[in-house]
Amino acid sequence: MQTMSFIKWLFETDSVQVMWYITRASGLVAYILLWLSTLWGLAISSKLFDPHLLRSYTYDFHEFLSILAIGFLTVHLSVLTLDHYLPFSVTQVLVPFTSTYRPLWVGIGVIAFYLTLVVTVTFYLRRYIGVRAFRLIHGLSMIAYLGATLHAIYAGTDSPLLTTQFLYKGSFLTIVFLSAYWLVNWWQGRGRVARPESGMERV
Repeated sequence: MQTMSFIKWLFETDSVQVMWYITRASGLVAYILLWLSTLWGLAISSKLFDPHLLRSYTYDFHEFLSILAIGFLTVHLSVLTLDHYLPFSVTQVLVPFTSTYRPLWVGIGVIAFYLTLVVTVTFYLRRYIGVRAFRLIHGLSMIAYLGATLHAIYAGTDSPLLTTQFLYKGSFLTIVFLSAYWLVNWWQGRGRVARPESGMERV
């Protein structure tokens, strides 16, 4: 009995807010995993890992991060329906902009979840939809990450904390930096392809 009382005291399992703690924690972990997946995807596209790691490994790890993020997002959404502190219905969790709590930002978070789900599913459909379609759909991951960031900042109850502000702003800046790096590489690649063609025209 004393052990059970200690566990209840330690983890506050008899508190009405325990589900709220779980959904907050799972939401933060899901955001970090989604950020890492987006960061890793940009690094793959920019060929940062090519001199050091096999592409098969980097692709598999990118896929693993995305699946893990969806797992924690599922926990985040599911626990909201069990919470008694700030209850959400199944409709509010699954249908964007139907929540009574900050409907705009919660709705954007729901859309970000669906986009992440679609992008992750394409890992298994790549051979059927083709590389071009795969890349176009995969571009939605940037929109999903942006949506998740907006949701975390404006709907998250931990947003006022200095640590979470540092997390959101710092992680977002790394994505901006790598996106700029990817764009520069892409533009330089276009230039390298165009120069030989222009040279042939002059001849």
